[in-house]
Formats: sequence, C-alpha cells, structure tokens
Amino acid sequence: MIYRTVDPKERLSQGDIIDGCPILSWEVSSSKLEGAPKAVELEVRVVVLTQACDLAQEKASRVVVAVLHSARTLVDEGILKANVVEDLVRTHRVYGWYFLPAGPHQEESVVDLRDLHTIPRPILERLIRQGKRLSRIDTPYREHLAQHFSITYSRIGLPEPYETEK
Repeated sequence: MIYRTVDPKERLSQGDIIDGCPILSWEVSSSKLEGAPKAVELEVRVVVLTQACDLAQEKASRVVVAVLHSARTLVDEGILKANVVEDLVRTHRVYGWYFLPAGPHQEESVVDLRDLHTIPRPILERLIRQGKRLSRIDTPYREHLAQHFSITYSRIGLPEPYETEK
C-alpha cells in the first residue's frame, strides 16, 4: 500500500499527510481595478515535501508543504475534468499536479505542487500531537512525489519552439 499509519510519537517526516493545517492565502478580485488583495487564513490538508533527512536532523525550522485537494471536489468545481484526472493526472502527466489514490482517512486526491506554503515546524508538530496526521506516504511513492516536485521547479521552458528545416 502507498500509505502507512504512523504512531503519534513518530517525528514529522516527508510524506506526512496532515489535516487542518493553517495557511495564508490571498483573496484577489478578478478585476485589477477593484480593491486591494486581502489575506485569508484557511485550514487545509497538506503533504510535507521537505526532505526527511533535513527534518530528522532538525536542519529545517520551516517546512515546505503542498495543498492536497479531493479529486472529486476539483471535478465538481470545474477546475479539472473527470477524464483529465482519470487519463492524465493519475498517470502523472500533468505539470504541477500529483495524484494520490484513496487510502485510510482520504479519498482520491491531487497534490497541487504549485500551491506551496512554508509552515513553522512547531505548528505541524502541534497538529501531529493533536492527532491530525492522517498517514504517511511510504517509500518508493514518497520519493516519486519528491521527484515530481523537483521536476515542477527545475523545468527549463523555452519562450517559443525553436525553428526547424521542416
């Protein structure tokens, strides 16, 4: 199985799925002419992306997390089409999205690798003590997610396709 249950006494690690994580988001009007952006605090489900070794050796005082969305909600809200989730996201062929199958305490989900937040470590540790860690993505799936995270930010895009003779 891709997930494993983690004893509440185990330390924070890469691949931990944590519920109720507070993040700050910006509420922006669709028109640039309207009011200034407003900061909004949300509580969301996240997955920890910071390397396990940095967390184990306590080199990280702040932890990078990505927001985890219900695949059904993304389809219901028209953000993704069902066939895109089934055909492309599940096979990890969509930039910035990473599919996670249903498991204990969670339905099919999509990690939004473009919606990252840096959370102070004590906040995540407090959530774990409160029983908010749902599970941990196990190896090699955790490393697969980490690879997709790195590819999302290490791509080299061209401004336009280069010309060929044909």
